[in-house]
Amino acid sequence: MENAKKEERKYKLALVGATGVVGQVAREVLEEKKLPIAEYVFFSSAKSAGKKVTFMGKEYTVKELKEDSFDEGFDFAIFSAGGETSKKFAPIAASKNCIVVDNSSAWRMDKEVPLVVPEVNSDEIKNNKGIIANPNCSTIQAVVPLKILDEKYKIKRVVYSTYQAVSGAGIKGINDLENGENPEYKLQKFAHPIVNNCLPQIDVFLENGYTKEEEKMINETRKILNKPDLKVTATTVRVPVLNSHSESINVEFENEFELEELTKSLKNANGIIVEDDPKSEIYPLAINASGHDEVYVGRIRRDYSVENRNKYVGSCRQLKKRCCK
Repeated sequence: MENAKKEERKYKLALVGATGVVGQVAREVLEEKKLPIAEYVFFSSAKSAGKKVTFMGKEYTVKELKEDSFDEGFDFAIFSAGGETSKKFAPIAASKNCIVVDNSSAWRMDKEVPLVVPEVNSDEIKNNKGIIANPNCSTIQAVVPLKILDEKYKIKRVVYSTYQAVSGAGIKGINDLENGENPEYKLQKFAHPIVNNCLPQIDVFLENGYTKEEEKMINETRKILNKPDLKVTATTVRVPVLNSHSESINVEFENEFELEELTKSLKNANGIIVEDDPKSEIYPLAINASGHDEVYVGRIRRDYSVENRNKYVGSCRQLKKRCCK
């Protein structure tokens, strides 16, 4: 039996951006999942190269990512080092027969690259040409329940309002929250204090008045659900919460629906936990969702201002200290 287990662990995996906040989370998740990986190699920028990290009880030295880093042969690589790094190095890795799972926004809207949420469109993985894109964190949690609803009721329009934790802004965003009450502290990430405040800006503003984060949610939702003409609008807000994003989603359907049946469909879906008992004040909370893989859904109700419109709020896991971009 022991020999069989060793034979199963045959893959070699590279983690790019291993020392960043997202990279730290990726290491924790890899430890939790116990995938059939025989060898792990951790990469970072020249600035962080040489650092020691402990993984599965073993100490590793982080290597500098270079153009020849993938010459030694890898089966898979997880990229969590930002868009510019992914644009340069992901094609190099893919050219060496390494399948890249990229966590940046660099490849999400590329027509040749599948944008995948496993609970929603895992079949798209087989269409990869060496790179698989991972969506924006707020999009991921939204499309899990939206896919279920679209299959039953045919979604016509989606209105997003998000309440996103500072972990999504990386270590500088976390620092701005944790140190923001210090009068001598200078903000590292945000244009305004996040302590006791909400910032209606995530990423830069575009000429149309939307932010880049809002545009990501709109375009990624259409691609993942395979509905290029879907009407979607979004307002994304950074809130003074350390971890776990929340959002309100207003959905308009083509078809009529019964609220009880709709709720039951969500309860029976993989990757969703329904917490929806308003009389007992039970609904999704960021502090409860944090550290869990599932999307928490609640406050499910009919929007009486429009026909066939449903509204709910939810929080997603941001695995433990968790962040995403």
